[in-house]
Amino acid sequence: MFNKFLIISLYLCFLLFSNIASASNTLPDIGTVGAGALTIEKEKEYGWAFRLMANQSLPVIRDPVLNNYINELGQNLVAHADSVRLPFYFFLINDQEINAAAFLGGNIKIHSGLFLYAQNESELASVIAHEISHITQRHLARMLEQQSFSNPATLAALAGSVLLSLISPTAGMAALSGSLALTMQSTINYTRQHEYEADRIGIQTLYDAGYNPYGMANFFGRLADKYKYASLPPKMLLTHPLPETRLAEARLRASQLTVKQVNNSLDYQLSKARITVRYNNISADAALNYYQRQLKNNKYQLKEAALYGEALAYFQKKNYPKAQQLTLALLKTHADNLFFIDLLTDTSLALNQADKMIKILQEKYKKSPENAVYTLNLVNALHTDKQYAAAEKIIELFIRSHPQHVLAHLLAIDIYKALQDRAREHASKAQYLALQGRFREASQEMGSALAYADNKLDQARYSAKMDLYKKDDIRLQALQE
Repeated sequence: MFNKFLIISLYLCFLLFSNIASASNTLPDIGTVGAGALTIEKEKEYGWAFRLMANQSLPVIRDPVLNNYINELGQNLVAHADSVRLPFYFFLINDQEINAAAFLGGNIKIHSGLFLYAQNESELASVIAHEISHITQRHLARMLEQQSFSNPATLAALAGSVLLSLISPTAGMAALSGSLALTMQSTINYTRQHEYEADRIGIQTLYDAGYNPYGMANFFGRLADKYKYASLPPKMLLTHPLPETRLAEARLRASQLTVKQVNNSLDYQLSKARITVRYNNISADAALNYYQRQLKNNKYQLKEAALYGEALAYFQKKNYPKAQQLTLALLKTHADNLFFIDLLTDTSLALNQADKMIKILQEKYKKSPENAVYTLNLVNALHTDKQYAAAEKIIELFIRSHPQHVLAHLLAIDIYKALQDRAREHASKAQYLALQGRFREASQEMGSALAYADNKLDQARYSAKMDLYKKDDIRLQALQE
């Protein structure tokens, strides 16, 4: 969890991303402008560091089903965006604040609170499209470039202190205070232009990706109305000013597009139910009452989502037979739905029915071996059934193609511990620590793996990893400095 200094630092980081822009659609190739510019390659480097620090400092939700959903939604929007120069990374954090933020290197952080407030998938997608536009238009890079013309030290000072604020909040705040003094006035001057540009491009991306173009105006308009007189509005309104003219323009732009019929997304409503029950800090009884009232009064958008919410609540209450009964009924008409398969796995393992679930998951895995939900659920079921060797084989293959998957490494640690394979247990711990930027600890763990390794191939691999971690530590330190 992060302290108040990190919260302030993260807010300032986002403010830098959110408050500088030009209204022009034609962007210079910043990577070739000059030594004072933040090149694409340098931005990727900072993006790598941001992901490490997010893994270490933020309450990232490690939920394969939700992660799969938000990544598919985000990548669909990216596929319909213009001027994409970077790979995009989407991650959820467990935070009830209604907010999202774009960071260097194609990183977009989405708060779980967004799901609780957005009424449909188009509204959620509109916020993400807006953040994607901040990145594709390279707003921070353009701000840094502009400032570097008047003060050559500003580019390095701002870029370094923004990163440092994630790594060392107190030091980052001190660095930011000096750097921001030089740039804050021009930041304020560009706020409205920046947000208009992100809205304009984001609405077109939203529409091209198949969503309702009114999603953005509806979401922000409802947010502005709700908090119009609030003494403490959500951070989204602090970082995304919403004057009436901006909302009017968003509605006008949407009206100029042909509105298509957009079906209510089942997966969005299931995501909302999952976050409501599992990540919303409410009791299982309160969640159960909430969904049972919806079902009794027919006050739901999709009945399947209300039933899923009820099943999740029963699971939280440890009424596993009832949760399983509801889930099996849902699977009769949605046999391949990942949300239902995942909950069936949870209930089956809780009821000591791992063997039955393994058979189901093996069939799913054979058809879609790259599917993280099927794969990780199968590994978990095999581990629960003490089939450690089979679990090891599958998780090892998965990690080879998904080396950045934190949850997969955590599962691997447990499996190798059960197998009493000390070398691979330490090696898995090392890889987990490396994904948090804790390279010195990772190197120590890999050293332990090397000490336990009993064959030359593993020894060579572990030794090479130790060298890589040392280089990555120097690389990360260089960005801080």
